[in-house]
Amino acid sequence: MSHGPRSGLAAVSSALLAMSRHLEVRDVLKTIVASARELLDAQYAALGVPDDHGGFAQFVVDGVSDAQWKAIGPLPRQHGILAAMLHEPRPERLADVRKDPRFEGWPAAHPEMSDFLGLPIRDGDEVIGALFLANKNCPKPEGSCGFTAQDEELLSILAQHAAIALTNARLYERSRELTIAEERSRLAHELHDAVSQKLFSLRLTAQAAAALVDRDSARAKGELHQVAALAAEAADELRAAVVELRPAALDEDGLLATLRTQTQVLDRAHTARVTFTSSGFRALPASQEEALLRVAQEALHNALRHSGAEHVDVSVGRRGGGAVLRVTDDGGGFDPHAIRRAGRHLGLVSMRDRASGVGGTLTVESAPGKGTTIEMEVPGG
Repeated sequence: MSHGPRSGLAAVSSALLAMSRHLEVRDVLKTIVASARELLDAQYAALGVPDDHGGFAQFVVDGVSDAQWKAIGPLPRQHGILAAMLHEPRPERLADVRKDPRFEGWPAAHPEMSDFLGLPIRDGDEVIGALFLANKNCPKPEGSCGFTAQDEELLSILAQHAAIALTNARLYERSRELTIAEERSRLAHELHDAVSQKLFSLRLTAQAAAALVDRDSARAKGELHQVAALAAEAADELRAAVVELRPAALDEDGLLATLRTQTQVLDRAHTARVTFTSSGFRALPASQEEALLRVAQEALHNALRHSGAEHVDVSVGRRGGGAVLRVTDDGGGFDPHAIRRAGRHLGLVSMRDRASGVGGTLTVESAPGKGTTIEMEVPGG
């Protein structure tokens, strides 16, 4: 190894910490490859995640420029040494990869590689990737491998932690996909209800117009104007479904933009007026923004489905170093204590759990006939 024991330990620690900071699969892969190359002082490093068709779903390199990578061409297939690591999962340490009988060449633009160290990344019995390095930066006697048994052991440790980081990243992305799908389904249901109501009204109005045509043409004309208006509204709702019913990308758009979009969609989908305001809000840690979003969604659902409100307002503002979310409606209200005694919580338990899970608090103000205000405060990060 090119590092002394102390610097080696520090390098391993830095590599493991770097891997644990990322949640996106692509970012985790890049961090693993860069960490491995730096840790073992190699010229090149790569990591491939196999697909089910003899190729790689993802292939990340470090030490190769963007121009070089583009010139190399399509992603490699699972053949030669790569196939050996994936299908006969054991470490491979070679003095010259080009002289190995399994070597099948590489594209013309591919950089020259000699000594080679590779091993599989495993999650239990499943091989989820192949990690390899080439061209150790050290003096190498003719015919010898620059990578040592100690390098192999160190890379094996890194690969074990890489498996954990990669699995966690996949679980995170899967969880986010499920959340997006759930939200997409919920909003689609809201829009479907709204369009169905308008189409039902349109049909009744058209029937009334048909019945009036012969005996009261003036009234029939008025009903037909109403048909046209309802048809236009229904078309607007369908357009909203196509244009705005997209997954909520909280990590890309931020809390304010996501809430603003969702309240606009719900405002169109319901007879109640739904508004959104914000003041002085500053970005918060991702976990807190997600909790605020989920509480807002639950409170909006309750207000629009159960309260009979004519107006629901969502507001987000700064409070100290954190933020406060407030969802207020002018609906029928309820007795929070009676609801609790009856075992019907209207999602209040879930909202309180989300708030406390990020160090926040949730308060509920309501009374029969007085509307409801749900307020969530988080301290910031």
